[in-house]
Amino acid sequence: MSQTKQAFDFEAAVRALQDGQDLNGKNGILAPLIKQITEAALQAELEQHLASQDAPNRKNGRSTKKVKALSGELVLETPRGRAGTFEPQLVGMHQRYLTDELERKILSLFAQGMSYQAEQEPRDILPYVSFYTEETRKSEALSGF
Repeated sequence: MSQTKQAFDFEAAVRALQDGQDLNGKNGILAPLIKQITEAALQAELEQHLASQDAPNRKNGRSTKKVKALSGELVLETPRGRAGTFEPQLVGMHQRYLTDELERKILSLFAQGMSYQAEQEPRDILPYVSFYTEETRKSEALSGF
């Protein structure tokens, strides 16, 4: 399943914005960017999970998932592990909405120059994914979830 992902075209986004296209919402300019970086972060999360496993495990394709966000409805391709032990923390298995905070963090990563290219491993965002998922676990533990 070798799909070529297109890098976010900043120039095209600026042109679309000048032509009156919405930034958020259905067909919003930011939707492809949010989708691309979220998928890269999920991939990095799976790689971190696989590296921390003692038992043998490996990648096992992808499944699609629809989530709603301020930037519009996104169809994410979420990675899977063969052993079935991978549960994403960034966008949980039954989660249907991206939080505003998560979208802001994704845009912040892009602003820092951490765009994702298919031919490169998403290693540059791995520390941010690790930090975000760890902070989410801490806040959930404190709030009693």
